[in-house]
Amino acid sequence: MNAPQRLQAASLSLSHGRTPIIEDLAVELPPGRVTAIVGPNGCGKSTLLAGLARLHAPDRGAVLLDGRDIRRLPARELARRLALLPQEATAPEGLTVGDLIRFGRQPHQGWLRQWSEEDRQAVAEALAAAGLEALAERPLEALSGGQRQRAWIAMTIAQRTPLLLLDEPTSALDLGHQLEVFELVRRLAADGRTLALVLHDLASACRYADHLVAMRDGRVVAQGPPAEVVTEALVHELYGVACTLVPDPATGAPLLADLRRA
Repeated sequence: MNAPQRLQAASLSLSHGRTPIIEDLAVELPPGRVTAIVGPNGCGKSTLLAGLARLHAPDRGAVLLDGRDIRRLPARELARRLALLPQEATAPEGLTVGDLIRFGRQPHQGWLRQWSEEDRQAVAEALAAAGLEALAERPLEALSGGQRQRAWIAMTIAQRTPLLLLDEPTSALDLGHQLEVFELVRRLAADGRTLALVLHDLASACRYADHLVAMRDGRVVAQGPPAEVVTEALVHELYGVACTLVPDPATGAPLLADLRRA
């Protein structure tokens, strides 16, 4: 595994057409940690993630990878250092788990470098990391929701990038499948990867993330360790609800209790 790399947004402004979404935003992903990006619908979370992955060109400011503007990096080099899993990933019918994960090796292919033993090992490691070895030949459409999402994450693992950006990786999953994905995310961080996740569920963000970026109206209103930055006032500012915060007896992370409309 490569050493963790530093990804940051500096004075970043992004828009959709003529509509400003993010204005003069500064954020940095702690290397080797899990960062959760949270906030109400429409606050700019997914736009920020797309900007960090160079899918969304900035109006002003820059995204820096180890101090270099990512717009100046060759596409293949960026794909070897950063992987993105969008919110709505789709694959052709009949594609197997193994086929999907092998796509993750494309940034490492070329005219002079075809499939290699390194590629085979990367796919095998990705299958093992996601707990999918027994399902390698299974069509994606035959998987459960949690298994399918783990397969998509395994594809990004096979890229062997030190940075992973995941847009709502637990959306539409039941509680058990959400836990599968969060446990995989924690294992990847323990292996030295830097991850950023867009999440709707603040409680899950507090439990599974090391670092929190809270957004509202295209700006960051708080960032830092969940136990330090999540307050009853912040929950009210983000979501317009009142609550009582209590510490999780197992982890010390903030738990939201007695939720009610303010």
